[in-house]
Amino acid sequence: MDESVSAADANRKFSLILRGVREGRNFVVTSHGRPVARIVPADNRGQVASRSRTALLSRLERQPVVDAGQWTRDELYDR
Repeated sequence: MDESVSAADANRKFSLILRGVREGRNFVVTSHGRPVARIVPADNRGQVASRSRTALLSRLERQPVVDAGQWTRDELYDR
C-alpha cells in the first residue's frame, strides 16, 4: 500500500522517506491534494511498469472501437 505525503513534507523529511523506501515502502507525493510522483524502491520498477501496462491495456479494452473509415496515407497527411 502506498503512503501519501505532501510535497512540502517530502521536502522536509526526504531522508526519512528514503529510509522507508529502503525498507520496501512506497510513497505517493501529492501537490495540492493531487498525486504528482511515486517514490518506490529501485528494484520495484519492473513491478510498477507491469502494473501500469496491465492497467493501460485494461482501459483500452473497455473503450469503444471507433470507425474511422478507410483512408490512404496521403489523405492522412493531407493538409
